[in-house]
Amino acid sequence: QVQLVESGGGLVQPGGSLKLSCAASIRIFSIGVMGWYRQAPGKERELVASISNGGTTNYADSVKGRFTISRDNVRNTVYLQMNSLKPEDTAVYYCRGSQTWGQGTQVIVSS
Repeated sequence: QVQLVESGGGLVQPGGSLKLSCAASIRIFSIGVMGWYRQAPGKERELVASISNGGTTNYADSVKGRFTISRDNVRNTVYLQMNSLKPEDTAVYYCRGSQTWGQGTQVIVSS
């Protein structure tokens, strides 16, 4: 069974940047599409970005132009580069692949 471990969350000021990482216990090439989701307090979990093995990406409208998803099939890691962060980006960010969720990493955007 695949295990996904996120890291890189933290507290950042508005306009700042963070890079999240999601390390998989198996070859992510065998998983296929990998995604980042987020859940803010009192809200439903939503898709932030996804990436296929071929590098095709998909983004939520709210993060287009600010976030970039990438994958390293050698390191079995998926990344989410988040720039120009806003307070509304505050949430727990989860990695997903092969119908498995990571434990999440907290991102807080606040001055």
